[in-house]
Amino acid sequence: MSPAEQRRTPWAEEAAAADRQTRTLAIAMLAACAGFVALWPYSSAIAAGPWSLVSITVIVLITATGALMRHLGARRRGRDAWALLAQLVVAVCALTLMLVPQGALLGFIPTGSTLQALAPLAAQAFEQVQFGTAPLNDTLAVRAMLAVGFAVITIIIDHLIAQRLTLLAAVLVTAVGVVPMIITFGDADVPWFVVLAILILFLLRHSTRHDARRPRRASVAVALGVGAAALAGALIITPILPVSASWVGTGTSVALNPSLRLGDDLRRPAPTDVITLATTAVTAPYLRIATVSGFDGQVWQADEEDTRPLSDGFGDGNWAEEIATTQRRTSIRVVGISSSWLPVPYAATKVTGTSSGWEIMPGNRTVVSETRNAGGEDYTVTTATAQPTLEQIRASGAIRSAEDPQVPEDLPPVIAETAREVTAGAETDYDRMIALQTWFRSEFTYSLDAPVDGGFDGTGADAVAEFLDVRSGYCIHFAGAFALMAQTLDLPVRIVVGYLPGRLTDEKRGDEFVYVVSSDQLHAWPEVRFGGIGWVPFEPTASLGVPTAFAPASVEAGPVTGPATPAPSAAPSATPTSGPELDEATDDPSAAGGGVLQRLDPTPVMLVVGGALLLLLLPALIRLFVRIWRRSRARGGDAVIAWRELRATLTDLGVPVSDADSPRERGADLIERGADARAVQTLVDAVERASYAREKLDARDLAPALVRVSADMHRHVDARGRVTALLLPRSLFAVDSSRRPAPA
Repeated sequence: MSPAEQRRTPWAEEAAAADRQTRTLAIAMLAACAGFVALWPYSSAIAAGPWSLVSITVIVLITATGALMRHLGARRRGRDAWALLAQLVVAVCALTLMLVPQGALLGFIPTGSTLQALAPLAAQAFEQVQFGTAPLNDTLAVRAMLAVGFAVITIIIDHLIAQRLTLLAAVLVTAVGVVPMIITFGDADVPWFVVLAILILFLLRHSTRHDARRPRRASVAVALGVGAAALAGALIITPILPVSASWVGTGTSVALNPSLRLGDDLRRPAPTDVITLATTAVTAPYLRIATVSGFDGQVWQADEEDTRPLSDGFGDGNWAEEIATTQRRTSIRVVGISSSWLPVPYAATKVTGTSSGWEIMPGNRTVVSETRNAGGEDYTVTTATAQPTLEQIRASGAIRSAEDPQVPEDLPPVIAETAREVTAGAETDYDRMIALQTWFRSEFTYSLDAPVDGGFDGTGADAVAEFLDVRSGYCIHFAGAFALMAQTLDLPVRIVVGYLPGRLTDEKRGDEFVYVVSSDQLHAWPEVRFGGIGWVPFEPTASLGVPTAFAPASVEAGPVTGPATPAPSAAPSATPTSGPELDEATDDPSAAGGGVLQRLDPTPVMLVVGGALLLLLLPALIRLFVRIWRRSRARGGDAVIAWRELRATLTDLGVPVSDADSPRERGADLIERGADARAVQTLVDAVERASYAREKLDARDLAPALVRVSADMHRHVDARGRVTALLLPRSLFAVDSSRRPAPA
């Protein structure tokens, strides 16, 4: 026991014990609050369910365990290490009990079978996150991923707060919390950022209150000045930054996947441009992302098949030689989509200009990658579109194969009954599909609100049955109902997820027309396979696109209209669109003109990143300028300024500085801490002569001694102290009593 501890009075011991208990409780409460704040944004990315209760329980158990262990070992060395070990044990047991109790000893002690169950859960969670759409379903895999992740995060935050590494804890909470907003390209959650700011203030207050090295006085004027500068930067400077309309950033892009849950994207209050394309054709093509055909009664599953490198090509077309085709080239620039699927027209035969890593699924002629993102890709697609005559498609008939999904047995009877009623007068498979298409487009209305109000914002069998009753919905309801009704008629059908053709702009690239596709043109439509022709698209969605119709052989040209070669349509209208819509509102030549496709403007990104770095480094830069100025004065022999700079350096490094110390006392303390004795003595002698000498003595260069002592003090503290001194210099916020006039 040290002499200081031996001299403690009983009341001092009680005060110290109370302070330790208060600090232990504060660490636990702040760590729990930090975990809750980091968890909050995930409620918008994951559907409501037990996942939140599991994660909250883990956070509470871990922080409570840390508090208990620190209380029991308050006066023992290594109490934080024991707390860490206990937290790990409690976390593992709690996660086992709540997630995978099967095979565990007593239901909560993990065994070999428990560890074996984690690998498939991790794979399922990764697949659900990669291929799913927000909000994700609350599955056991997602629940386990979040619970394990927040267990690790909470333990790290708890120990960062305990070690008073407030800045790192705040950065970790912020980074974890913004992940859902970044990956879903959602709008910023302003209330969350406000709560985060309040949490950081409490973290800073806790860190400074329990740090013996903190400055004893703070300048209110400096604090108010920094706060005013921060508010000015947030409210005045940020709004006037030049942000490009084509900048892909938070709230301006679509996180696209092949699921049929498109409602949130279609209901965006402010649609954004996501694709720019150029083609010599009079009309722009539909752009497909992926196909879905597997249906389990509730969810449509994306088609999965073996892929091959893009360089191997798509292979021969699946249409007969007598079927006429039309060749077309389309240049595409993706400016606002985050997806592992590449938008391409149908039927693609060649893709050039993409980055490496893209592969093709030959069966549905889509392009996919496990490592690349479609955002920023600029490529050209060559397509060959089948154009059978009316007689050819009627004669071909739809042909099922053994690989085609079967009709779910538990479909509501109304689906099959309605399909038979609507197609009762048709004699061929093609006429049946035309009858369904006409019935949907004439008897139903397009609405983004009705499905939500009716509680069936999906494509399950029950949702389709309700859609057939209310006769109002949007593209996924039309496509889902059409597909299920076609399946009940024993026809091979699948659903395509992609985009409607864009709006025609007043710009051209050579002899090519330039179109812009917006986020609200996200679309789904059905396709039916006909023998000798391949997959033929249909457009049942009321008021969107152009319905499929093929011309008889006596009429030149193949299909009159249809999703393969439709007219542009940007929004629902009273009648089917029949021609390109000129975008009169496009006045910005950067939107899609000037002979090139849209390009990303990096200027806003650079400005924002540069501004953030400048704000973070501002205290360090101010301190650097002050240090340079003071050392220049010390080089001229100004002993008072040199001593003031030495005091500021000690304050920055957290070395205790007392106003009652004389220069000699402080110099002796510095020598004990490892500073060069000769350099210290030079500074002490200089400041004493400047303070007490009757006559002004010749000035001498004090900068070398000042630099030497400062370097020795930097070596005296640990790496954390040096980094803190560099980025958050305390001397800027501490009042220097040496500048106050001495009392008379």
